[in-house]
Amino acid sequence: MARAAKDYLLLYLKGVSMGGADVIPGVSGGTVAFITGIYDELINSIKAIDFEVVKLIFQFKIGEAWKQVNGNFLICILGGIVTSLLSLSKLMTFLLDKYPIQIWSFFFGLILISSPLIFRDIKKWNVVTILSGVFGIVSAYLITVVSPTETPTNLFFIFLCGALAICAMILPGISGAFILLLIGKYEYMITALINFDLPVIIVFVIGCFLGLVGFSKFLGWILTHFRFPTLALLAGFMIGSLNKVWPWKEITEYRMDHLGNQVPAFDKSVLPARYMEVTGNNPLLFQAILFAALGILLVIGIEKTAAYLKSTN
Repeated sequence: MARAAKDYLLLYLKGVSMGGADVIPGVSGGTVAFITGIYDELINSIKAIDFEVVKLIFQFKIGEAWKQVNGNFLICILGGIVTSLLSLSKLMTFLLDKYPIQIWSFFFGLILISSPLIFRDIKKWNVVTILSGVFGIVSAYLITVVSPTETPTNLFFIFLCGALAICAMILPGISGAFILLLIGKYEYMITALINFDLPVIIVFVIGCFLGLVGFSKFLGWILTHFRFPTLALLAGFMIGSLNKVWPWKEITEYRMDHLGNQVPAFDKSVLPARYMEVTGNNPLLFQAILFAALGILLVIGIEKTAAYLKSTN
């Protein structure tokens, strides 16, 4: 499709938003892609990367390969994600450290309003669609409460970790970073990046790339042939993941970070009164409601803007 310069700028900003979400444990870039209306195009563009594209590249038919994979779209999204990861990581870490209730409330509102918008696109309901939604809710919730496990450190398993994490990252409601934490490799990969452990990093990136290309083909196929049950499943993932972004938490388990410091590893959602009892901190209920409302209004604003731009094209 033909796009103007302002459209590519908007795509870049959507990529920035996806990267910002991926910085947050429990929030998925796939969720943002769904909210901003680029999910289908993103999946279809990624799944277009195949052996035919590789063949075109080796034949120096770069233009044809670029067009086949929707290169302008992908480079804008990828550029935004990389920019965000490089620039927003410290900011988001700072905000989560200093204003956790406000930030988590914002994301809670954002995800809460997004699920009904996806359900609205389901034009035909049946038993399979309903069961898909229920399965999505239950499975995503269980992922947020399961405890971590000890896993191997050989390169083959690191490859599998990369493939699994990137698949989770493009699913709405499931965080790739959180999946790495669950399988005991989050801190391991952080340490590998800090120490510039090239074999581990390269194998992980290869796993990410192959997992992304392979899984996007499956996801694209299932969205084409079973669209409504798949939408219900993805919306269910988002609802189930609300437990992870609930603003008030009680720490239940700690872990050691790469510097040897004890940091929270797992927690459970509690009511504001219990949070105040356990931590002695003000639950900031009014601010939480305000920031959740801001998240809701942001999604509604994005949807209205997208609808307006579509009607004017």
